[in-house]
Amino acid sequence: MNLFNEENTNTQSPLAERVRPQSLNDFAGQEHLIGKGKPIRLMIESNQPVSMILWGPPGVGKTTLALIISKNVNADFIQLSAVSSGVKDVRDAIEKARKNLNRFNRKTILFIDEIHRFNKAQQDSLLHSVETGIITLIGATTENPSFEVISPLLSRCRLYILEELQYEDFEKLLNNAILKDESLKDKKIKFEDLSLLIMQSGGDARKFLNAFEFAIKLTTQGEDGKYFISNEIIKEVFQSKYIKYDKNTEEHYNIISAFIKSVRGSDPDAAVYWLARMLLGGEDPKFIARRMIVLASEDIGNADPYALTLATSTFTAVNYIGMPEARIILSQCATYLASCPKSNASYMAIEKAAEDVKDKHLFDVPLHLKNAPTTMMKKLGYGKGYKYSHDFPEHFVEQEYLPPELEDRIYYEPTELGGEAKLKARLERLWKKRKK
Repeated sequence: MNLFNEENTNTQSPLAERVRPQSLNDFAGQEHLIGKGKPIRLMIESNQPVSMILWGPPGVGKTTLALIISKNVNADFIQLSAVSSGVKDVRDAIEKARKNLNRFNRKTILFIDEIHRFNKAQQDSLLHSVETGIITLIGATTENPSFEVISPLLSRCRLYILEELQYEDFEKLLNNAILKDESLKDKKIKFEDLSLLIMQSGGDARKFLNAFEFAIKLTTQGEDGKYFISNEIIKEVFQSKYIKYDKNTEEHYNIISAFIKSVRGSDPDAAVYWLARMLLGGEDPKFIARRMIVLASEDIGNADPYALTLATSTFTAVNYIGMPEARIILSQCATYLASCPKSNASYMAIEKAAEDVKDKHLFDVPLHLKNAPTTMMKKLGYGKGYKYSHDFPEHFVEQEYLPPELEDRIYYEPTELGGEAKLKARLERLWKKRKK
């Protein structure tokens, strides 16, 4: 399938398709890949295509770049979508590529959109043909290839990362569309604020161009002969802002990571920003509440024990209330946790203790700490010598509780922040008494 026989002049097609760039000179963005002396431009100029994975967010030109490469290296082009194609489609494409190579000595580029949606078996079916050069594979993905593309296939491909488009890239797209599209080239167009259209498009060039076309249809020509696209028209086109967030992609993990690190870093403003990004992107509020329960213990702990109580109550309240009111409860909890003194002493304590349990001998429970529910156990000395703490001043008695082999180990080391400072002072005093 060759999509470059002629430019798409079908006015029924979306604008983004009608003005799809045909050469690297028209391509917007990705200068680190297509600029002078950069890898993809050099590959095209040398007419030596290589298999590659193009990784980047939606609408930054992955498909367009694959088409341009195919045209300029004079290769046949076969396009599959991982959403609707199976192993049979892959095998048919490979067979066609083999015939092209054997009969006509002609290369074939197999472009697979959303290659991360192929399962392991489907990706395995590509390995031999990529290895032997029967096909030149170009896979496009919005997902981190390290997680979504099998290692043997990834090792046979070069990985190119496409970056988000910048303001000047969208200006180039817009000027190119107005210059080349038959329905636009005679129109004089003015924006109240072009950056609003860019922002509402969420960095997606396809969404940007198609929204621009719709905005023109909603605009009437002014007395000065210009089409003035106001902010109100842009808002009407979108109805609501596009929030780039998918619970099943890497963005989900990146944003929850930013949220947790903002709370841990005691920045309530950043915390509520990332919280808003998650909620407006459709994240499950109970997922956020669960994460805050863990965070309250892991990163705050005894510096403010109330943090865990609040986080647990937040989950209960969110479960009762639901959205949209749950956002207020989540915001209260997030800002409180972010504002609290921080300590990971409890977390570090259990980690260190777990290491000793895994790496050292499992020492016997000291005899004086053993339970003695029967007469026989008492005769064996179980519980002998145990001192009941509440029978002594300050409800404390000098007595060892760890196995003798670990008697000097300290797992819990309180900080001097918040409520933990009092715990630290008390424990240090008691530890000295115990060691006497």
